[in-house]
Amino acid sequence: MANSNIQTHPPSEKKTFWAWLIGTFFGAGLLKPGPGTYGSAAAIVLWLTAAQTLHPAHLPLYTALAAIAATLIGIPAATIVARESGREDPGHVVIDEVAGQLFALIFCPPDWAHAILAFILFRLFDILKPPPIRQLERLPAGTGIMLDDVAAGLFALAVVQIIHLWF
Repeated sequence: MANSNIQTHPPSEKKTFWAWLIGTFFGAGLLKPGPGTYGSAAAIVLWLTAAQTLHPAHLPLYTALAAIAATLIGIPAATIVARESGREDPGHVVIDEVAGQLFALIFCPPDWAHAILAFILFRLFDILKPPPIRQLERLPAGTGIMLDDVAAGLFALAVVQIIHLWF
């Protein structure tokens, strides 16, 4: 299991509002089944919405900035939610999927076909966790929760770009 550096303990009755809001990505992580899939889908909806409002030349920069921001804010949020949940890598923490999905979308043309391709590839890498993705889970607390998904997103980004160049 991920992040053996987080001590598991009984769930806390106290919930840090901002951490739970960010960690569950505004409640997407509380949806069942497959909360991670909902987190990834929420990122795609936001990205496609941004694509409609931003100049296409600016979309990669804003996507990269959003992915980095989600990662940097997600690390402490995931740490707090994991601690308050009493679990190492709680399934309801989906800010990691949001960040990873955004990384996968950075250079995608803003259309449904590329969004779906990036979604499928990201989820595949996130679930299968080929090396070194699995090893990143072992990093402490929220860092491990977040960085394995960031790596899965970067793997998906690379594959999407290779496919885009070939076709």
